[in-house]
Amino acid sequence: MQEDPTRAIVGRTMKMPIWSDRNCDSPCWLTGWVARQPANIFVETILEVFLDSARFPAEKVHEFMQNAFHLANERILADARAHPQRQGMGCTAEVIAFHDQGYVVGHVGDSRTYLFRRGRLRQLTVDHSLVQQQVEQGLITPDQARKHPLRHVILRAVGTSQTLALDLLKGEVYPADIFLLCSDGLTDMIEDASIASVLSSDLTLQEKVDSLVDMAKSAGGFDNITVILNEVISV
Repeated sequence: MQEDPTRAIVGRTMKMPIWSDRNCDSPCWLTGWVARQPANIFVETILEVFLDSARFPAEKVHEFMQNAFHLANERILADARAHPQRQGMGCTAEVIAFHDQGYVVGHVGDSRTYLFRRGRLRQLTVDHSLVQQQVEQGLITPDQARKHPLRHVILRAVGTSQTLALDLLKGEVYPADIFLLCSDGLTDMIEDASIASVLSSDLTLQEKVDSLVDMAKSAGGFDNITVILNEVISV
């Protein structure tokens, strides 16, 4: 692999007591919600797989991502068997890995990954949630989903089933691309247009993170707010 073409990860989180989130200095970002122990196991597993393979070829990134998620799933299930009080607990997760040919995103749950490119914000991931399913079925509108009382009911999580349905996305990167990884504590509070406005501003990357978190808090801040930005500076 060539040197990572992105800036160091910049992020901020407002934590609630029982939730866990992490970020790392390797070319990936990962987080988990729902229960602390499953999230910890997930983070440790992803770091183990990717850091032990720091110079894997670009064509292997997709495979490593898939293997890492499935290994984490197995370990969380094993932990639940050893500790019955954690039975049924899992975590949602977003991981992005950059290589010299682009990026790969691993996604499970209702946290999100966005790409801001040339002034346009695009959601890369699709929520694994009950309300998203209802939107796709035409039962409710996206606006109704944002305020729906069941909007936090998720349909997929790491560590809750022997079979893990993982979304893997890949693409190219270009200079000035900004990747946003965030919890629903941000997107429940702030419209995409407002997020895009912040990302297009002349603020530093850290100031953009702080601005997004502060906006979500001002709008109510009812949930865990985690915001990570990663900007591509060369390819």
